[in-house]
Amino acid sequence: MARTVGIGHQDFERLITSNNFYIDKTGFIKEWWESGDIVTLIARPRRFGKTVAASMIAAFFEKGFDSRKIFGGLEISTCRQYEEHLNQHNVIYITLSECPDECRTYRQYISRIKRRIMNDLAHEFPNACIDTEDALWDVFNNIYELEREVKFIFVLDEWDFVFHRNFLTENDKHEYLSFLSNLLKDQPYVELAYMTGILPIAKYSSGSELNMFAEYTMVTEERFSEYFGFTEEEVDLLFQRYQDLKLPAEHVTREGLRIWYDGYHTKSGKRIYNPRSVVLSLTNNNLGNYWTSSGPYDELLYYVRGNMDAVRDDLALMVSNVPIPSKIQEYAATSMELRTKDEIFSAMVVYGFLNYQDGCVSIPNK
Repeated sequence: MARTVGIGHQDFERLITSNNFYIDKTGFIKEWWESGDIVTLIARPRRFGKTVAASMIAAFFEKGFDSRKIFGGLEISTCRQYEEHLNQHNVIYITLSECPDECRTYRQYISRIKRRIMNDLAHEFPNACIDTEDALWDVFNNIYELEREVKFIFVLDEWDFVFHRNFLTENDKHEYLSFLSNLLKDQPYVELAYMTGILPIAKYSSGSELNMFAEYTMVTEERFSEYFGFTEEEVDLLFQRYQDLKLPAEHVTREGLRIWYDGYHTKSGKRIYNPRSVVLSLTNNNLGNYWTSSGPYDELLYYVRGNMDAVRDDLALMVSNVPIPSKIQEYAATSMELRTKDEIFSAMVVYGFLNYQDGCVSIPNK
């Protein structure tokens, strides 16, 4: 919709026009479009480019804008179907990481989301006679029928944000998952859907409720890995741009970037740098810890402090650069009831505290 997606459009345009250290990841648009997946979930730790990709998708597909000045010269502009899809689709962009003022219940949280979408739909489709008492999917289906089978691309950023709010109950979780399922699963108005989050979603479902998701995580799937995080070659390019700035004093070295930020791996074993950390290091001309710590991280530390199954002893070995064998179970992160060492380490991998490679966990960087 024009008002919701305009935010994503503006964010992406500002990123590529004001950032000396932008890396062209627009090839993801083509690969995602051609993947055949209707609903795609990209699960990565924080600050790995998921939201940037969400803004990029919105800016590229959304009607009502002329994005040629943004995407001209980028990789996607060389694709055969570039003009066919550029600004030719209805897009629903939903930032799920926002709460109303003084939000204390799931009902307040989800009501705000529904209300804002309803308002946008009423503005864009005034002939649809939208009843705010209707279920959201019923409203979309009515629009689909009345507007000659109009379809939408959904962009849902940070689907799991609410799972880290203290007010969420187990029953609320089931309601929220049902909301996502009813909105996206087997609905004729859904052209495509792109979702982001830290946590994988499939393990929350007890049956076919959420089986429409094609889920891509750093540990289990290689596909799309090059679009989330920076490769060695990309960091080489960024470091050259940094050197081209001719700063009076350069406090960042190429080797320093490797030591500090390349501690992650794709499923195939390819090294990946944390993109936010690299960009901030080069922008600030400083090698430092740019990891943001809050929310679920504090809860994870609760289990480490308990020394369950010698977790702290293994962490001490990892600090000394000794990888520890572990059986990673990504579903463990979907509940903060972590009972075994492998479950704790699994959650730490999902949240980005640990790297997982060749059956072992290790500390990514400094």
